[in-house]
Amino acid sequence: MANKIAIIGDRESIKGFAAIGFDTIECDEAQKANMILRNTAETELYSIIYMTEEMFLACEKERKKYEEKTLPAIIPVPGLKGNNGIGRQRLSDFVERAVGSDIIFNN
Repeated sequence: MANKIAIIGDRESIKGFAAIGFDTIECDEAQKANMILRNTAETELYSIIYMTEEMFLACEKERKKYEEKTLPAIIPVPGLKGNNGIGRQRLSDFVERAVGSDIIFNN
C-alpha cells in the first residue's frame, strides 16, 4: 500500500527533507529524471512524490502517464535555483477545471 513520501531532485535541494521523514532520491541530471520517476512511481510505495521544479519540467512526458491516476500525486517544489511558478500555475489550472474559473488567483 502506498503510504510513503518521496522527493526527487538535486542533492542540495532535497537533503533537508530526510529529516522530516521523506525518502530522498537524488537526481542531478535531467536526462535521468524520466527513469527515476518511473522507477519510483512503479514501486507503489509512494502516495506522494515531490520533485524539484527542474526535474519536474525535465520529465513532462513520463509525468503525463500518472496524471489520470489517483496515486502517486506528483507535485513540483522549488529547488535551490528558485521558484519559477509551476506549482502556482498547476493549482490555478486544477481550480479552473474543477469550478470553471480561477477563483483563487483570479487570472
